[in-house]
Amino acid sequence: MGIPDRIERTIEVAHSPAKVWEALTTAEGLGSWFGDSATIELRPGGPAKVMWDSGHVIDLTVERVEEPAVFGFAWKMPGLPENDPHHTHVEFTLEPSGTGTRLRVVETGFAQLPATIASNEFEGHTDGWPHELSELVDYLNAS
Repeated sequence: MGIPDRIERTIEVAHSPAKVWEALTTAEGLGSWFGDSATIELRPGGPAKVMWDSGHVIDLTVERVEEPAVFGFAWKMPGLPENDPHHTHVEFTLEPSGTGTRLRVVETGFAQLPATIASNEFEGHTDGWPHELSELVDYLNAS
């Protein structure tokens, strides 16, 4: 059996879609919950980078910007040569829900990754998204 291709998580957030959108799409937001610092050009094709104080860096490319409902990016997988085209696609969908927001994150593209990294990346991201979404909620609650 091959590597699954999709990770999906949905959470209810007690904050407006506008506030959640800002946390997802700004350097301050991304750098506070997803890493220790970030840069982003919020436009399709725009580069983004999330950095940790440990020296870990992930390179992203913005793919979808449909404020305030859909934000998506391509995530270049570590361990691949610089010019390797393989990546995953991450898409956040925000939907008003009562006085807050229903936030869904879907990451796809693991099945097309080279076998040398696909399994580890799928497992790491499956375990990682609940943690990252928890950090997003903590960031929103503190701001």
